[in-house]
Amino acid sequence: MTPDLSIDITIEAGDWPADLEPLAERALLAALEGSGRALAGPAEISVLLTTDAAQRELNARWREIDKPTNVLSFPQIEPEDPVMGLLGDISLAIETLEREAEEQQKPFAHHFAHLLVHGFLHILGYDHIEDDEAEAMEARERTILAQLDIPDPYDHMGVNDLEGASG
Repeated sequence: MTPDLSIDITIEAGDWPADLEPLAERALLAALEGSGRALAGPAEISVLLTTDAAQRELNARWREIDKPTNVLSFPQIEPEDPVMGLLGDISLAIETLEREAEEQQKPFAHHFAHLLVHGFLHILGYDHIEDDEAEAMEARERTILAQLDIPDPYDHMGVNDLEGASG
């Protein structure tokens, strides 16, 4: 981990694999490097690993969508702000990640890393509401994931199929 980016990973609940922290750190650092943004000072990102039930509560409270989702992002900086200080929080739900990885026939670790990259790009101001934004974000994710030797996660789906990803 770079001394300028502190990564706090908390397993709140769920049967998460024990060896995810090094992968999470690599994915987040690659996302930062590939984001086109640079740290302006010491920064912190928090990752919450939880269950569908807890993720559903977060999704209902903050997005008024009463269902579990794969990833939620809670930015603490505006897109034009310097990248420093408390950047935000990313929350992932184990059951949804496992189900999606199985449905998409990809290793769980690849899907986990992809959703961390996706969530961190949201923290940094990227979005996929408009088609041009979606294409730009998807291209950036592909490039970042390729650096991690993870195949294109969108080869069989569109960016908006990331059902719960939010910014």
